[in-house]
Amino acid sequence: MGNLVGSWRFKEPSTVEECDSTWESDSESEDATAEDDSGISGSVSPAESERAAGHSGDTSPQLTDSPESAPKMKRSFYAARDLYKYRHSYPNYRKSRQPNEYRNLRFYMNKIPLVPDGIFIEEILSKWRGDYDKLEHNHTYIQWLFPLREQGLNFYAHELTQDEIKEFQSTREAKRRFLAAYSLMLDFYGVKLLDKSGNVARAPNWQERFQHLNESHHNYLRITRILKSLGELGYETFKAPLVGLFLEESLCNGTLPNMQHSALEYYVYTIRLPATRRRLLRYARQHYRPAHAFLWGPQPKKRAGGSVGAGSSGIRAPAPTPEEQRRGEESTTFSSNRIILSSHDAIMCQDLAGGGIKVCPEPGSNMAGLQGASMLVGGRGERN
Repeated sequence: MGNLVGSWRFKEPSTVEECDSTWESDSESEDATAEDDSGISGSVSPAESERAAGHSGDTSPQLTDSPESAPKMKRSFYAARDLYKYRHSYPNYRKSRQPNEYRNLRFYMNKIPLVPDGIFIEEILSKWRGDYDKLEHNHTYIQWLFPLREQGLNFYAHELTQDEIKEFQSTREAKRRFLAAYSLMLDFYGVKLLDKSGNVARAPNWQERFQHLNESHHNYLRITRILKSLGELGYETFKAPLVGLFLEESLCNGTLPNMQHSALEYYVYTIRLPATRRRLLRYARQHYRPAHAFLWGPQPKKRAGGSVGAGSSGIRAPAPTPEEQRRGEESTTFSSNRIILSSHDAIMCQDLAGGGIKVCPEPGSNMAGLQGASMLVGGRGERN
């Protein structure tokens, strides 16, 4: 029996809907008619929407007969699955480590330096604040400052474990330095930490730093990591104020327009409490433009006589026959005007490839859809 339990593995979700439980316990998910998002099947950033609107007069052949001129987008399955595993504490993670190997904790206790640079945490906290060039161009410190239970691009950094997390949360000196490191990075982004509850606001130098952040897309990956690490080390409540600020600046104030997609697709979904995610997404939906392209609201209720998928009711429909599956794949592909790879996913691929890891979005993500769509376009042209 022990071997059976030890070998059991959690079955990972296979669709974006299975990864996202945000609206399952909310009454609004039963009535999505107030928002015109039933015809959208994916995600789009406002910058991409503007570009799409410019193609409204395009007469090139499309993959659908839909009268809508704007391209329909897809949410990233790669992002949804990654954040699902994070929110559920990495259900298939089984690795353990001896207490004397807790390198993340020892680094924050100023006992060992980060590798490979050989820099101690106290030097970073005392000398790097305000040194924006160093914080921008050094790519080895972020995995040490904000550890996770997953491997980053710095292979010298160690992943967290449950035992190390408990030890970290009970060590006052490590927690004090961790909050100082968080404040250091917020200052780099033009944000200041107001109190011990995690509330944030614009820093005095916000204009200069926001302008830089809007164009420095690799920092969007860093922010995702920072948010995850906050939750791992006992500061889950610090996430919502920061995510809310970024949503306000990107959607309402127009100071961080390039961050809109990352904030909605990644930052919101690092938050473990569904009610908090719903509150942030309702706010975002009020200000998102174009409104019909907002893709993070509740799933639309199926019409009478239509089948209900597992993502909306929890009841899985009968498995289709091979012929039905083939027809369904073709119709799903033809219903999309264009498939666009998000800048966040593209940067993820580029960064991972640069670090020696050949990883790109999984099949079913935008990249896979792009390749499949091009093949189907050729096939459809031959048949016509």
